[in-house]
Amino acid sequence: MAILVHQINRIMKSLLQLTLLLISINAFAQFKIEGKVIDKKNKPLVGANVFIEGTYDGATTNEKGEFLFETTEKGKQILNISLLGFDDLKTPVEIEKCIFQTYVLKAGMNSLDAVVITAGSFKAGDNSKGSVLKPLDIVSTAGSVGDIVGALQTLPGAQVVGESGRLFVRGGESDETQTYIDGVRVAQPYGVSANNMPTRGRFSPFLFKGMTFSTGGYSAEYGDALSSVLLMNSISEPDQDQTDVSFMTVGLGLGKTKKWQKSSLSFNTSYINLQPYQWLVPQKADWNKPYQSISGESIYRYKFNKGLFKLYAAFETAAFDLNQDDINNTNPIRIDNKNNNLYVNSNYKGKFGNGWTITTGGSLGINNVRIGIEQDQLKNQEIASHLKAKLENKLSDKIGIAFGGDYFVTDFDESFKPKSGESFKYGYKSNVGALFAETDFFFSPEFALKSGVRVMRNDLLNKNVFEPRISLAYKVSKASQFSLAYGDFHQAPKQDYLKYFQNLDFEKTQHYILNYMHSVAKRTLRAEVYYKKYDDLIKYNTATPVFNSDYNNQGFGYAKGLDIFWRDSRTFKKIDYWITYTLTDSKRNFKNYSKEVKPTFVADHTLSWVGKYWIQDWKSQISVTNTFASGRPYNNPNQTQFMNGKTKEYNNLSMSWAYLLSQQKILFFSVTNILGRDNVFGYQYANSPDLSGVYQRQVIGQPADRFFFVGFFWTISNDKKTNQLDNL
Repeated sequence: MAILVHQINRIMKSLLQLTLLLISINAFAQFKIEGKVIDKKNKPLVGANVFIEGTYDGATTNEKGEFLFETTEKGKQILNISLLGFDDLKTPVEIEKCIFQTYVLKAGMNSLDAVVITAGSFKAGDNSKGSVLKPLDIVSTAGSVGDIVGALQTLPGAQVVGESGRLFVRGGESDETQTYIDGVRVAQPYGVSANNMPTRGRFSPFLFKGMTFSTGGYSAEYGDALSSVLLMNSISEPDQDQTDVSFMTVGLGLGKTKKWQKSSLSFNTSYINLQPYQWLVPQKADWNKPYQSISGESIYRYKFNKGLFKLYAAFETAAFDLNQDDINNTNPIRIDNKNNNLYVNSNYKGKFGNGWTITTGGSLGINNVRIGIEQDQLKNQEIASHLKAKLENKLSDKIGIAFGGDYFVTDFDESFKPKSGESFKYGYKSNVGALFAETDFFFSPEFALKSGVRVMRNDLLNKNVFEPRISLAYKVSKASQFSLAYGDFHQAPKQDYLKYFQNLDFEKTQHYILNYMHSVAKRTLRAEVYYKKYDDLIKYNTATPVFNSDYNNQGFGYAKGLDIFWRDSRTFKKIDYWITYTLTDSKRNFKNYSKEVKPTFVADHTLSWVGKYWIQDWKSQISVTNTFASGRPYNNPNQTQFMNGKTKEYNNLSMSWAYLLSQQKILFFSVTNILGRDNVFGYQYANSPDLSGVYQRQVIGQPADRFFFVGFFWTISNDKKTNQLDNL
């Protein structure tokens, strides 16, 4: 009996051990999870991360997009699949019943190859997918000699108006373009010059990290501009302490950057004196005192925990004195010009709350001009300020909103004191308030839409305007997309009219833009067609706008054309080049025109080629620019038909050479218009005919056949490597 009981116990113990073993095996059973991950075009996605949520069980997809792993989890779980550039996929699974499945990931709205709206905008150095230029391109273009506007004139849409030096865009005058620094307006972006003498932009490119040149259809955030806006963004964070010294044939320059833990200060100052240069190089102009200026800029930056504050300040004092030929005077007219300008700009951008971003800023510009015309004196002062605030939030990966407002105040006074007789005083003060709102919709990575509206009131004109704006983009392939843009734009009449007469309305235009962009492997092609309809342009009934002219808003016109941009830095080793072509068809009946004709500042065809080549053996960067433009119209009073004349074609071949003496020392040489072509921009005709009944004329041309520039640039920095090559 005892033996039987013992045997039963042994059997029961074995059964218990077997049961425990089976339970253990079942508890730690390995279940196989497998499948395939693809995109919506059925292409396998490599490197996707697949795992059971809340565990370490998972795998990465192979070159076929397939994955395989085992898990001890059971029951209902969540399978998580993620890949950069795609929306995460979380799908419920029942472990024991898992079979091979195919999972489809949707491209994320923030993917690197997602669509971006490009109609009407050229971007430089903002790391945007729509960028076609780098920051150094703005100043390293041969012939621009460091002038921002000079470089932008090689882009499609810009007209070459050599007697001005300002930006003329798509059939529009220079005052139809507004300039902004860090989102805040610059009221006086150009220096003062004599009649038919080119000017330069006031700002050094060395303190800016990127620019957006909008040739039309721009955001509702900006207004009071009929043609375009130029947005310049200052450097937010310098890399290191640095000193830059410049010795040039036209003057001296000094720059300094000091960086602390949470703040930094940069300044750039220069002294320009053209007298030594003009002793060596003959000039067509008769200078009593060549152009001289002292200018400087500075930026102070302070980083908060969730924001950045910038304070930008620029000043310039300039003077020149010359004798200028005039067809209506036997002797040249003496022009004595003095100009003082101060511009201050503050900006804060920070984050708060649940994903909100606030941007606030303000600017003050004070411009004083004193012009002596023989023994007559003309003085004017403009004080312009701008206040702005904007709020932004990305509500989801598909919707983003922005709204805000700005307020502009302009106070302009001018006085004219003739040698004998009574003095005249005139001017105006205007207050302009505006509200704007804009929404971005990303329906898919291939389709995006931006819609906005701007409401503006000008108390001087006593007028309100409502401006809808809309643009969209559709991506047709990984490298190609189309963009469309439409907008209404209004602008107050320019200073030349308002200082005499204020009972006017806004000038207005409508933009229609179709853009195609293809960008792949360091090659970019942009093609854009546009149409602009102008209404309510200013007309007057005298030879020039004067105090007793009859002003009205009965002018009108249009501009349409084609812009093409091609950039290639891949085909030829160490060569980077771009080619631009602009076709412009524009007519206007405005100012004192007798009918609708092509205005004097418009050329039918403009073609530019810019090339840059680094020669390692010579330690040199060579830059060549050639710009061609067809002849521009002018009115010849000796002919019966209005505006029937046309100048000869414009051509300018320029070259620059930067030689690296050492890592931080550069010798720079450039020649503008190297072939010495005698470019003609138009003609000044006599007010009355001579005894034979012929109106005599004189050429409006270049102040010199060529411009030579030699400079030595020395950088002193902590890394002992940084130099100014990128800025030349």
